[in-house]
Amino acid sequence: MTAAAAAAATVAVAGVHTREAGDPDAPLLLCLHGIGSSSAAFTPQLDGLADQVRIVAWDAPGYADSADPAHAPGLDGYADTAAALIRAHGGPAHVLGVSWGGVIALRLATRHPDLVASLIVADSSRGSGTHPEKAEAMRGRAHQLAGQGPEAFAAARGPRLVSAGAPPELVARVVATMAAAIRSPGYGYAAASMAEADLTDDLPAITAPALVLCGEQDTVTGTDESQAIAGGLTTSVYVTLSGAGHLSNQERPEAFNAWVRAHLHVVARVPA
Repeated sequence: MTAAAAAAATVAVAGVHTREAGDPDAPLLLCLHGIGSSSAAFTPQLDGLADQVRIVAWDAPGYADSADPAHAPGLDGYADTAAALIRAHGGPAHVLGVSWGGVIALRLATRHPDLVASLIVADSSRGSGTHPEKAEAMRGRAHQLAGQGPEAFAAARGPRLVSAGAPPELVARVVATMAAAIRSPGYGYAAASMAEADLTDDLPAITAPALVLCGEQDTVTGTDESQAIAGGLTTSVYVTLSGAGHLSNQERPEAFNAWVRAHLHVVARVPA
């Protein structure tokens, strides 16, 4: 990580740890990670976009260096905490959410539209509540974590998050990030929020301009789900990233960052 990104740990909302990079006076980009990750997942963005925007990447409540919530926040609770983080940084913000982070970002845009200047939703879904089988499987993950422990759980699940051709060092980094980030009860709370979520009917009410991206080889949420998000939103652009799996921001960082720059140039006149 660059020196600017490493300068990065602050607590702007009680109990929430962030990594930050960029000019404090630049447009704000809030990054929300996936259910098996942490702010470390946004190292390519902290390193690659800090010349144009102020980046704030959180460890969600109950993850990595953030405190454990006293009770299950639910999707609304996570969205409200993200809103508090935006306010603490002088918002509004462009909000980048990957996977579970994208679901939080979409809920944030419905609950706090004044705080969301635009959305970047990557390899995400409308929530696992769209199908009973998906919801059941999501709830079961907490039991898997409790039975296996973080290291074994991450070793089994992490390689699925990238494409079959991903370099071994990326796979190792994804597994290590997950193992260091997840624990009980935070992971279970996150899984419950996903199992209860179906944002299908919420999407048309979101007016913030959106960039929706998905790795071509994403086998976790998949391109069909990302296209459903893009099609349900009022204003969106959809992009498929070739050669990437579920963690497209980490597997194709140059292409991913280029699309983010293009999006911010269009919606906020940020120099490309």
